Amino acid sequence: MVEKEATLHLSQLMDATDVMVAVYDQDDRLRFANSAFRAAWHLEDGERLLWSDFMRRNFAARRGTVISAEDFDVWLRSVLGRRGKTGFRAFETDLHDGRWLWMTETMQPDGWMLCVASDITSLRPDERELRQARDMAIKAAETDELTGIASRRFVMSKLQALVKTAPAETSLPARQTAAVGCVAVLDIDNFKYINDRFGHSIGDAVLMDFAATIQRLVRKMDVLGRVGGEEFVLVLPNTTIWEAEAIIGRMLAEVRQSRPVREQVSFRYTFSAGLASAQAGDDPADLYRRADLALYAAKMRGRDQIGIDIDGHRTSGSAGG
Repeated sequence: MVEKEATLHLSQLMDATDVMVAVYDQDDRLRFANSAFRAAWHLEDGERLLWSDFMRRNFAARRGTVISAEDFDVWLRSVLGRRGKTGFRAFETDLHDGRWLWMTETMQPDGWMLCVASDITSLRPDERELRQARDMAIKAAETDELTGIASRRFVMSKLQALVKTAPAETSLPARQTAAVGCVAVLDIDNFKYINDRFGHSIGDAVLMDFAATIQRLVRKMDVLGRVGGEEFVLVLPNTTIWEAEAIIGRMLAEVRQSRPVREQVSFRYTFSAGLASAQAGDDPADLYRRADLALYAAKMRGRDQIGIDIDGHRTSGSAGG
């Protein structure tokens, strides 16, 4: 009875406050939102939409969050590179109704997220402009300019954070209990030939298509970033080597079906991947080297497949077919 009464009061307090509160599950689907949040983002009672879906709807209606981009998908790809990738994130944003918000995102290891937003419109406009300029500079540093996904700086910081993470409870044998996730190095096959044969504009189209295709398959807790040229890094927290292999196998299959150049529907491309398991306390540079060597092994076996590093030994993996 006491718990039911407390739950009732909590629900009433949530709907009485002007602070906007929402909870998302591991798939980024809205599971709870109080009245203030629903009003700000134009959500009906009972709607349980994906975050990306109601943001897309509001973008088309020019309401909710002000999105300073002509192409929603380009903006979405950039935001998804940061959303839900850290235990806690705070930032400012503005709404079409003129309000300026301070927002926080608190993540659980299982992918559930609490979002809280407070109205800070009354703060001095000149201070707001300075903070907005600062936030834009941070976002630019964390975003790859061409593809819109995370930059080398951002994804490598997440690789470093991964090996500093305390391992989760697990039923694995004792020698594996320090596992904290996996890291994969992804590389587009024959990219130099694509550039030389078709030109750099086609090469750029392939890079952008690859980033967009892989980002669609990345889980909320994973981080995908471009580290240079045609090479990308994927950080997969709390993921076994075999789970990671299955995820990348689906990516291999999806990229094979992609057609990045509308004018040349027969044009296709593939990529190869090197995968390594991360242990708590690993040296980030050594972990990256192991995944990179596994990638090299996959390339030597014929490309369009996964190389896997297990305890420093590289083995063949799935071709994702």
